[in-house]
Amino acid sequence: MHAPGTFTIQATDGPSRLGELHTAHGVVRTPAFMPVGTLGTVKSLCPQDLKDASAQIILGNTYHLYLRPGDDLVARRGGLHAFMGWDRPILTDSGGFQVFSLSGLRKLTPDGVEFRSHLDGSKHFFTPEKVLDIQRNLGSDIMMVLDECVPYGADHAYTEKSLVLTHDWALRSRENHAPGRNGQLVFGIVQGGFFKDLREQSAEAICSMGFDGHAIGGLSVGESTAEMYELMAHTAPLLPADKPRYLMGVGKPMDILEGIGNGIDMFDCVLPTRNARNGTLYTSRGQVNIKRAEFKEDDSPLDPECTCYTCRTFSKAYLRHLYVAKELLSYRLNTIHNVHFFLELARGAREAIAAGQFAAYKARFQAVYPSAPQE
Repeated sequence: MHAPGTFTIQATDGPSRLGELHTAHGVVRTPAFMPVGTLGTVKSLCPQDLKDASAQIILGNTYHLYLRPGDDLVARRGGLHAFMGWDRPILTDSGGFQVFSLSGLRKLTPDGVEFRSHLDGSKHFFTPEKVLDIQRNLGSDIMMVLDECVPYGADHAYTEKSLVLTHDWALRSRENHAPGRNGQLVFGIVQGGFFKDLREQSAEAICSMGFDGHAIGGLSVGESTAEMYELMAHTAPLLPADKPRYLMGVGKPMDILEGIGNGIDMFDCVLPTRNARNGTLYTSRGQVNIKRAEFKEDDSPLDPECTCYTCRTFSKAYLRHLYVAKELLSYRLNTIHNVHFFLELARGAREAIAAGQFAAYKARFQAVYPSAPQE
């Protein structure tokens, strides 16, 4: 039995890695996609749906759970695992991205960030220490440190000044949580905007602090796909090879495969669940907009190559009917499928790396998801 935080590489295929991360609630085989369960639920799904789709780990959000229902209440219920009936690993974001996206409702200081709740306008103050205390109450397996996510377009001077704050907060976070305490892991976050020298500076500082893993933050914030891929490729090799690498909030199918091709191990994004509710579905043949009239009398499954409950059981005609009628079952069936697709994307990547066939695997998806880097 390996201690939480143990990370081993089983195989490589170029920069791509096949690994295992041990946590207090089980092993996460990487590359891994983490469905987003912001408020202690992956929207419209129950834990059994996630297990049926072979989800290994899900993500919760510190900011949202702190405001509602409150981390103290969750702690009294035995932690987030017990509260939501999920016995596999959980990663919790620090809430930093949510706080900084509040713009006019927050005020930044060297000590932390003051903000007003988007729910009722009440005032709150997050420090690096408090953010970890909240996550300890939640009982997450992987905790993220508080950082400043600079907006896209921020200039070099602002971004450099922001790094001083992010690095100071990371150091305070490290001092607040000893390695292995309560079996909870802590990941540091590399920032630096879209400046390669600052990404290098940030990676050097964060990776010297002894975190259990490292994340690349500040991407997918409005930049072109070409810019994102360039920064991803530049930053990933700066992170230690013997610890997990996590690309935060980036989640189109080709973005994930591009990340895996650059040696990144963990991914999360709201795209599969949000787009499911908007009727945009991912298939082995490309994206499908299920509301289109062409599916009105289409009795074929959404994706004949998919083994999820939705594709095994229902036709495109029925899925279109549910969506057009605004039936709640539409959200559930669409989300079951999209989450399954993204988890299968990661599982297939693991198999391809093990077989030394990752480039061919990526090329197959590029043919049906011909996204950037052209744009």
